[in-house]
Amino acid sequence: MPIDSVVIQMPEIEKFFLLNLDKKGTEPLYQQFFNGLQQMILEGRLAPNSRLPANRTLAHNLKLSRNTVACALQQLVAEGYLVTRQGDGTYVTSEMPNRRSNTGITEGANSKSYASRENPIPQYGLSRRVRDAVAVSWPSEAGTGAFSLGPDIGAFPFKLWSRGLARAWRRPKHELALSNEIGGYPLLKMAIAEYLAAVRKVDCQPDQIIVVSSAEQAIRVTSQVLLDHGDQVIVEEPGYRGNSGVLTSAGLRVSLAPVDEEGLDIKAGEARAPLAKMVCVTPSHQFPLGIDMSLNRRIALMEWANRRKAWILEDDYDSEYRYTGRPLASMQSIDSTGRVIYVGDYSKVLFPGLRLGYVVVPPGLVDPFLTTVQALGDQAAMTAQPVLAQFIADGHFATHVWRMRRLYAARQEALVEIAKRELDGLVRINRDGAGMHVIAWAGAGSKRPMDDEALAQAALHSGILTLPLSSLYVGRANQQGLILGYAAHNEEAIATAVKNLARLIKTGS
Repeated sequence: MPIDSVVIQMPEIEKFFLLNLDKKGTEPLYQQFFNGLQQMILEGRLAPNSRLPANRTLAHNLKLSRNTVACALQQLVAEGYLVTRQGDGTYVTSEMPNRRSNTGITEGANSKSYASRENPIPQYGLSRRVRDAVAVSWPSEAGTGAFSLGPDIGAFPFKLWSRGLARAWRRPKHELALSNEIGGYPLLKMAIAEYLAAVRKVDCQPDQIIVVSSAEQAIRVTSQVLLDHGDQVIVEEPGYRGNSGVLTSAGLRVSLAPVDEEGLDIKAGEARAPLAKMVCVTPSHQFPLGIDMSLNRRIALMEWANRRKAWILEDDYDSEYRYTGRPLASMQSIDSTGRVIYVGDYSKVLFPGLRLGYVVVPPGLVDPFLTTVQALGDQAAMTAQPVLAQFIADGHFATHVWRMRRLYAARQEALVEIAKRELDGLVRINRDGAGMHVIAWAGAGSKRPMDDEALAQAALHSGILTLPLSSLYVGRANQQGLILGYAAHNEEAIATAVKNLARLIKTGS
């Protein structure tokens, strides 16, 4: 059966017209839709085991975007109100979670007062900024099979790393064990500064580097230091929604700037958010489209920041993995007025469990950043910092990056070549000069339309992990495609996944 073919009876869809959706209200539409469906289920208006219309049908009839519908339904599935059945659609669960009486008290055998997966906190009990953050959070992708995103953990030299860990902590220095360095381990900051100067042309001193646990933490701290509640921030559309979630949870208003073949369009962004005080951007390899921001756009962005006395947060998440020529110079390297906050994340380059990143701040912001990190009590763990410092200083980091650059380039080439044979006419995949993923595009070059959300869901049921491009749009998606991570997967796994994906697209099941 084709992925999108769902036969519904009109009386069923008419039930959904009773939902009270205020499209001019302040509450996000996905939240209104979620609350309405949840209430229909709890009141029995949608009976257990009853089948829901397809996402496309709901979106069309209710005049909602498919992303809005999908977000609400995914949350209802996560909380146990709905279940998905492979190849057969979405149903109301037969075992209702958290049935509530008219008094609002949860009914159940144990009546637990704490939250768990079996007894989740109801959405209306959360703060608005957390509910809004959930709407723009990073789509979950459980598992490690093709085409999951991220580096190849198996290729990391863990034996070498473990020897460094043993050396650092067999007889640790007193100050290392105390972990009283707010901005990070001094030798690590020195190693990062030297590496950035040589490879990314980042102009900074070691004391301008604040070691954090992740890029997300860097954004959180930056928001605390530079922005006030309710300030506008411009982000890329499409873009990494995890960053948008961090900004929204900080009480900031996120506005969208379109990304075209030259990168983020700050003129369009300013038109939508004339009072914006910061832009979050991935100029050296835009996620997910892989665009390198043109020099003209970089200059325009710098001019905007200087004119508006605003900030540019440069997320340089995977600049190490460039396969054609040297990595591009950073935005920070052309910043002459101290408006760029530069962020890097070793967890995205080495291995996710490392949980170490950094933020490079202008000299005048060092003390406010350190004070904020201390006040938040959110310092990065010291355990891995001396090991990483030695790893970089001894040249092991550069060697590993060089090895992975060759490995990942070969895997991308293998993916593109296999796709030419198996997916020709179904999707279009272009080579990318950097990064760890490519996009299987719908539209021009393909012979049939694509519903990337439905296809990604069908692929998941077949053990293929891929991310629909449309899920990375906060507004209406104007492009369809699948994001295929290749870095962590050998050629055999890539070939198998491509063949299975081709079968799914051809058969629609």
